[in-house]
Amino acid sequence: MGAQLCENTKIYLNKFYEILDEMIQKMTQVRLTDSVSQNFICQMIPHHRAAIEMCRNVLRFTQNGAIREIACHIIEEQTRSIANMEKAFCPCGNVCNTREALCDYQRNFQGITRTMFTEMGNACADNNIDANFLREMIPHHEGAVRMGRNAQCQAICQELQPIISAIITSQEEGICRMKRLLACMEQ
Repeated sequence: MGAQLCENTKIYLNKFYEILDEMIQKMTQVRLTDSVSQNFICQMIPHHRAAIEMCRNVLRFTQNGAIREIACHIIEEQTRSIANMEKAFCPCGNVCNTREALCDYQRNFQGITRTMFTEMGNACADNNIDANFLREMIPHHEGAVRMGRNAQCQAICQELQPIISAIITSQEEGICRMKRLLACMEQ
């Protein structure tokens, strides 16, 4: 980091790291059940809540219309997704998985989240808060896609399948848009 960070950047980054730490704690301390579907929901909800808080954080500082649009879209989509997962939680408990499937799912989950947490925590930070947000949110979305695909490799409840598909589609579209915007900012 060559230049000294301005006060707004410091405030933005302090809040981001607070959100990241809380997400890590809540995602890794989930009380696991014998249902991959319920485990996924319990792990994804704090992931989505962190995205919402990250967006609220950047909205305090950005004047960039594209960033504001992305952040507002993420808040709207992830709020809806949380509601859908909460609604599916009880029915999803009816689909139990084998010990082997649960171990496979959790082992992959741990690898996915370790990578995501590291990439988010090590994202390059400079005085461009908009670019910082994109560098943090891209690995966050990539983690959601990998988490969703990991759950889809196991037997999951019918109610959860369209929710995961929507998460993957939405996050992949968001990743493409954010990468294009970041490339323009870094030119």
